[in-house]
Amino acid sequence: MTDLAIHPIGERVLSGSVPVPSDKSIGHRALLFAALCNGKSRVSGFSFSADNVSTADALRTMGVRIETTGKSELTIHGAGLFGLRAPDRSLDCGNSGTTMRLLTGILGAQSFATKLVGDASLTKRPMMRVVGPLRARGARIEGAPHPSRAGDITAPLEIAGLGEGEYLGPLEYESPVASAQIKSAILLSGLFAHGVTHFKEPNLSRDHTERMLAALGVPLRTMGTIVELDPAGWSGQMPALDIEIVGDASAAAFLLAAAQLVPGSRVVTRAVGTNPTRTGLLEILRDMGAGLSVEPLGERAGEPIADIHAWSQPLRATTVGGETVARAIDEIPIACALAARASGTTSIRDAEELRVKESDRIATMVAVLRAFGVRCEELPDGLQIEGKQGPLEPADIDSHGDHRIAMTATILGLLGRGPTRVRDVECITTSFPRFVGTLRGLGATIDVC
Repeated sequence: MTDLAIHPIGERVLSGSVPVPSDKSIGHRALLFAALCNGKSRVSGFSFSADNVSTADALRTMGVRIETTGKSELTIHGAGLFGLRAPDRSLDCGNSGTTMRLLTGILGAQSFATKLVGDASLTKRPMMRVVGPLRARGARIEGAPHPSRAGDITAPLEIAGLGEGEYLGPLEYESPVASAQIKSAILLSGLFAHGVTHFKEPNLSRDHTERMLAALGVPLRTMGTIVELDPAGWSGQMPALDIEIVGDASAAAFLLAAAQLVPGSRVVTRAVGTNPTRTGLLEILRDMGAGLSVEPLGERAGEPIADIHAWSQPLRATTVGGETVARAIDEIPIACALAARASGTTSIRDAEELRVKESDRIATMVAVLRAFGVRCEELPDGLQIEGKQGPLEPADIDSHGDHRIAMTATILGLLGRGPTRVRDVECITTSFPRFVGTLRGLGATIDVC
């Protein structure tokens, strides 16, 4: 098990202009769509994060030829919509909920059986939210009983193949939560279905799947939080992709927050995706009075990109909730770190979804903040955090195998009056493999132990 020892930043500052890993949400989708396309696709700017590698390995196991043709470039030889082959072993999704849920949407429409497995963390995550609507359109999927959620299931998932002449049917589904994973799994299943797929969610979740489907000529219509896929008259053919993946807004969030929290700091994150469905944290930062500017650089593969400049300014408390949470769901842990240094009490609500991530991020962040001497209260759907001035207490933090908890605790450790230890940090490679090296390059002192 690998730990980090984080030394207080003291009078030093964080300074520099740095790249961030490519967006792993887009990386998953680029791999999956390229595998279902006809012809040879090129994906550049690939991050090789552990989660994305899990998706690539699963596709290879089903006969998709994926070649590494450069430092961050892949060539994917598409199998076509119905060209995947029955795997000779279980598909290991590692820690990646996105891999498991999106593959479930594809595999529920196949004529062969598959089994999806994952690590200890993934095996605790709820899967009925995806499996339920897929079953409603004819998929045959079973899972293990969830250890703490009655009536829910979790991995391993057993997906039985459809019989000869059987197809998935139409589906009209209104999701109780805003979730890009649920939406994407259902839309992916709709590529194979006979009939219309109609999906609605309470708030607009990230829309990378819709953007990519539309670019590939799939008959898709969107209106606010509603998306409809009608394959009538569609050939079922998708052309090969040539895509350069933008920088990951969720990874950039940790560096932008660090620049706010360490006095005198100034950091630029380069070529970051600024899709409006992903920019909730930028709005939270602005509401807190943060030093922030966005320098647009146009678009890359249909996604807006920008250099984002951040510098330290006194922060004020704010209230976070509603659709902002949906657009910042992965960034709420680092938003908690910002709240820990803001003047006043910050309230974060409507964030129940955090309880079913890699860890229960509400309960875990309460424990993290209290370990650093920050007063906070756990709410059923969020937290209330009282800002603390002066050095934080040195802490010993268990990441619970959650990459965003580990990175948030590392940033807070820079503000301690003594060294902080963050335990079990291998999980950071799932989204930001060079996180420690990037912070060191900006001026932080962090030991791997």
